[in-house]
Amino acid sequence: MKNTSHTVSQAASQTAPTHLTDASRARLARWFDANRRHLPWREHPDPWHIWLSEVILQQTRVDQGLPYFERFVTHFPTVHAMAEAHLDEVLRLWEGLGYYSRCRNLHKAARIVVSELNGVLPQTYERWLSLPGIGPYTASAISSIAFGQPHAVVDGNVIRVLTRLHAFESIVSESSSRRQINAWAQSFLDTAQPGRHNEAVMELGALVCLPRQPACEICPLQESCLAREAGTQERFPVKKTKQPVPHYDIAIGVVRDASSRIFIQQRDTDAMLGGLWEFPGGKVEEGETPAEACRREVQEETGMEVEPLTCIATIKHAYSHFRITLHAFECATVSTSDLNVSAPHAWIARESFADYAFPRANRKLLDILSEQG
Repeated sequence: MKNTSHTVSQAASQTAPTHLTDASRARLARWFDANRRHLPWREHPDPWHIWLSEVILQQTRVDQGLPYFERFVTHFPTVHAMAEAHLDEVLRLWEGLGYYSRCRNLHKAARIVVSELNGVLPQTYERWLSLPGIGPYTASAISSIAFGQPHAVVDGNVIRVLTRLHAFESIVSESSSRRQINAWAQSFLDTAQPGRHNEAVMELGALVCLPRQPACEICPLQESCLAREAGTQERFPVKKTKQPVPHYDIAIGVVRDASSRIFIQQRDTDAMLGGLWEFPGGKVEEGETPAEACRREVQEETGMEVEPLTCIATIKHAYSHFRITLHAFECATVSTSDLNVSAPHAWIARESFADYAFPRANRKLLDILSEQG
C-alpha cells in the first residue's frame, strides 16, 4: 500500500506543470466573477479591512465572522483606532470567536504599524510576515489581495482543492507534503491578478469543492481534477487518524463579598485565553470531588478560604484540542482577610458583567447568574 501511494503522489507531482493551464486559470476566474459572495471587504477593498477579515476568518466560518467584522470596523475604522484602544476593549469585542491570541496579536501588530510605520500598512509579504501573529498564509493573503503581490495562499480550502486536483496521496500535515502543496499553489497562481486568483481558489473550496459531496458537476476545474477522474474526491486530503480528544473536569467558585459583588481575576496575557477574565478555579485532580477541587483551587489562587455550597451549573464546552466540564459552585466565604492575588482582579456587580471579556464557558455562567438576579 505504501509503495502504491508513493507512486500516485509521484505521478501527481509530475503532472502538475501540464494539467493546470492558462485555460484552467481563466475558467476559474470566470467562475469566480460570476459566483463570488458579496462580502464587505470585497465590495470596499480597504487594506485595513482586508487585514481584519483575514485575521477574523482564519479559523471561523464566514457567516460566523461577518458580525464580528462589522463590529470591529465600526469600533476601529482605521489601524490608528485599533492601536489607540485598550486591549480589554478589543478582547470584549472579540469575545466568542476563540483563539484569543489572534486578537492580542492583531492589537500588538496595529500598534507596531502606527509606532514604527507611521500608520502605513506594509505592502510586501516579507514585511507582513515580520508582524506579530502574521504567518505565511496571512502574509500571502493580505499582500496579494490588498497590494497585488504574487504570493499564493494555502489554507484549508486551497489544500482540499489542490490535493484533489492532483490526487495527492500523502498525509497533508507532513512538512514534505506542505512544501509540495505550496509549490503547486505558486505554480498555479495567476501572477497578473494574484489577489483575485487566491480568492477564487478559496471560494471554490468553500462553495463547490466541499469536504463531503463536492459539487463536481459545476466545478470550473472538473476537467483538470485527477481525483474526479478516478472517482476518489472524498478521499482527499489525506489526514492523520484523529487521536481521542482529552476531557477535563474544571471546578470554579463564585465568591462574593459583603456587597454581593463577585470576585474575578484576569489571565496572564501569554497564557491560553490570555487577557480574559475568569472565576477562580482549576482542574479536578484524581481522587477529588469537584467541590473539594473548588475549595483547594480558590485558596491556591486567591488565598481565600471558601466553602463550596451549591453547584450552580455544570457547563460542557469544547476547545480546539480538548473538552471540559465546568462545575460552578456558589461559595460561602470563610475568610477574605488572606486575599493574595498577584494577577489583576476585581469585585464586580452583576451590572458590570458586560464590561469584561470572559471565555465562553464563563460567559455562559454569567448568563445564568444574571437570570438568577
